[in-house]
Amino acid sequence: MTALGAVFRPQLPPERLQAVVRLADAVGLEELWLWEDCFREGGISTAAAALAWSERVRVGVGLLPVPLRNVAIAAMEAAALHRMFPARAVLGVGHGVQDWMGQVGARAQSPVTLLREYLDALRALLRGQRLTVSGRYVRLDDVALDWPPAGPVPVFAGAEGPRTLRLTGEAADGTILTAATPPDGVRRARQLIAEGRAAAGRGDDDPHHVVVYLLTATGPAAPARLRAELTAEGLESVPGLGVAGDAGAVAEAVRRLAEAGADTVILQPTADEPDPEGFVRFTAEEVRPLVP
Repeated sequence: MTALGAVFRPQLPPERLQAVVRLADAVGLEELWLWEDCFREGGISTAAAALAWSERVRVGVGLLPVPLRNVAIAAMEAAALHRMFPARAVLGVGHGVQDWMGQVGARAQSPVTLLREYLDALRALLRGQRLTVSGRYVRLDDVALDWPPAGPVPVFAGAEGPRTLRLTGEAADGTILTAATPPDGVRRARQLIAEGRAAAGRGDDDPHHVVVYLLTATGPAAPARLRAELTAEGLESVPGLGVAGDAGAVAEAVRRLAEAGADTVILQPTADEPDPEGFVRFTAEEVRPLVP
C-alpha cells in the first residue's frame, strides 16, 4: 500500500500547528510532514510539539539542512524523539538551499562531501556506535550517544541531482524527492538510487524507501492556484507536475507516482492554501480511500 500524507507548510505561523496536528490525528492521517525552511520554523521543535500533541500520526521533517546542524546534535535530537515517540518520527537531512546557507555563513564548498560524511556519522551514532572521525567537514573525537534509540532508526536524505541521488542509495535508508519531480523523474531517481546501492553492496534485505511530494490544489480556484505556484517556482513548463481537482484527480496523480517508484506520497498544498485543516481532512477522508 502506498503511504499518504500532507505537509504543514512553514508559510503558516507556528501557532497554527496544534490545530492541524490534532485534526490529523482525529481523521486518521498517516503522515504529517514539516519543513525547516530558512527563516521560518525549526524542524525539531515543531516535530517534538506535533508528536506530543498527537497519539498516532507519524511526523516527518523533510528536511534538516546539514550545514546548520552539528551531526552530534542532530543525533541527540533524533534519538530523543525516537525514544519518546517510538516509530512515529521520520527525519530527513539534506544540503539545504545553498543561497540560504550562504546567508548564514554555512555554505559548504562541497555539499556532496558534507552530506556523505554526515550520513555515515549520523547513522552510526543512531546505531549506538562510538565514533572518532576526522573528515573534511565532520570531526568527532570518541563520541557516542548515552541514550541511542532502542531499535533501528531509518535516516532519509533529500536529493535532486544525480550525484546526490546515487549518494542516498549508498548512504541513506530512504530518499525524499521534491514536488519538482514528475513520475518520469521518480523513475530516473530510482535508477540512480539503485546504482548507488549496487556500488555500496546493499541488497534486497536492506530496502530503500522513496518519499515524493506532490503539489496539490483542491477546492475553489484550484487550477489557478496550482498554475501560479508552478510559475513562481519556474516549473510551469515541466510536464506532469502537480495536480488540481477533486479527490479522484488527486488519487490518480498519487497512483502515477507510486507506479513510478514512490513508496510514500505527501500532498503539498500551495503556499496560499486557504484551509489547511480542510486540506488535511481532504487527504485523509477523500483521497486515502481511493489510493491502493
